[in-house]
Amino acid sequence: MRYSLRQLEVFLATARHENISRAARDLAMSQSAASGALKDLESQFEVRLFDRRGKRLRLSELGAQLRPRAENLLARAWELEQALSGREVAGRLRVGATLTIGNYLAVPMIADFRRHFPDADVALTVANTEAIAEGVAGFELDMGLVEGELNHPDLETRHWRADELQVFAAPGHPLAGREALTDADLVGLPWIVRESGSGTRQTFDRAMSGILTDLDIALELQHTEAIKRAVEAGLGVGCLSRISLVEAFARGSLVPLAVPGRDFRRQLNLILHRDKFHSSALVEWLQLCEQSWSDILPGVVNASRSHQ
Repeated sequence: MRYSLRQLEVFLATARHENISRAARDLAMSQSAASGALKDLESQFEVRLFDRRGKRLRLSELGAQLRPRAENLLARAWELEQALSGREVAGRLRVGATLTIGNYLAVPMIADFRRHFPDADVALTVANTEAIAEGVAGFELDMGLVEGELNHPDLETRHWRADELQVFAAPGHPLAGREALTDADLVGLPWIVRESGSGTRQTFDRAMSGILTDLDIALELQHTEAIKRAVEAGLGVGCLSRISLVEAFARGSLVPLAVPGRDFRRQLNLILHRDKFHSSALVEWLQLCEQSWSDILPGVVNASRSHQ
């Protein structure tokens, strides 16, 4: 064999970081050793895997084509090593999740996974839908749990579970006791919402079709807790997943507002790279995702609906 797994590790780390120094640190190697491994790999086959632009190394067309195969080959080698050591489900699983899922759903799922597979480690990255999609597409994440809708040629989207956004306000808000809000009411309110690129904002914008440009968007914030605090302070009304509002509704620090004329339903989705090798850890995690709604989440969903 004219290449080594170590050379492939250097190639992939360099593809992730676009920098040989950061790739070397990631692999606990010296920069010279990492640079030599990459140079040897290219010279052995007389190819160029990266286009060098200053200090940045961008994948060449050939490098981009080879990256999924190298990722899968290393994943299979890792699987073989774990099987030889008697640990079928082990190693690190890199999961990405959008804010609502990451902050309110993923932690109990990770705890359950670790109880069943103590030799496995789940690294959780929480960001908005666009960032998680980029991570999965770039092989920086093994899979993603997202709230938004995607159309990416390299990604497979699987419907996971249903969710719904809820308009809410502080208990002392003038419309808090209103049986139902009209479009005229919605246009007259200052709104505190998630930023563009988030799945929650995507659903909100779609639900407000026809009046979106007339809404007063007072604040755009990247975190659900910041939005809840701002609404509690009386700065405006918000619209977030019901899952994220259960505790606040139970405390009475926030109250739901009924908007029957608007559709706030959405799908939570699983995203995977089409060329990603499914390790045993990833297979088990996907099975847990399918089970989690019935095993972990019904109490959350039912509790939120009881405050409608």
